[in-house]
Amino acid sequence: MTKEELIAFETGIAGQCFKKKIPGPVHLSYGNEEKLIKIFKKINREDWVFSNHRSHYHALLKGVPKSWLKKEITSGRSITINNPDYKFYASAIMGDTVSIATGVAMGLKRKSVREQVWCFVGDMCAEMGAFDEAVKFAERNDLPITFVVEDNGLSTLTPTQKVWGLYPRKNKVIRYKYKNNRYPHSGVNKKYPVF
Repeated sequence: MTKEELIAFETGIAGQCFKKKIPGPVHLSYGNEEKLIKIFKKINREDWVFSNHRSHYHALLKGVPKSWLKKEITSGRSITINNPDYKFYASAIMGDTVSIATGVAMGLKRKSVREQVWCFVGDMCAEMGAFDEAVKFAERNDLPITFVVEDNGLSTLTPTQKVWGLYPRKNKVIRYKYKNNRYPHSGVNKKYPVF
């Protein structure tokens, strides 16, 4: 998928959100397209991807069909996109997928297969103890997992660095920064209401 295709998909979903045609919360992406496209070039079809509440781009780049994804989102499952056929799992619970992804990586290592695990989190989640413990466990056991921290500098509306302090610096962590000025966190202002 191209940057333009990703943006067009989210713009279409945003239009339905603003018309209140989607039951349940929706978290939209913007501003990180090029960085994600570059990361997903390293992710193979047989690899596992664990995502979070803002997972539409991840699902599309993993190869999940647009029509299937759009149906899930418009049915109110935007923040819990799961498609086992594409080894794609997402959860809106902060840090929920970190331990699961690490466990899957342990299972893959025990099976001696070539599959890898990719776990996407935000910068707030990357400051949680569960994240740090998962990264340490993965490094200590040389697990086939890469953690990707999508750093927009905010923990909802709070500047992450100011509140949480230093970022973890680990070998199995990719961190990139981006700005999502188009779609703030769901429900934080009148322009982008809770759906």
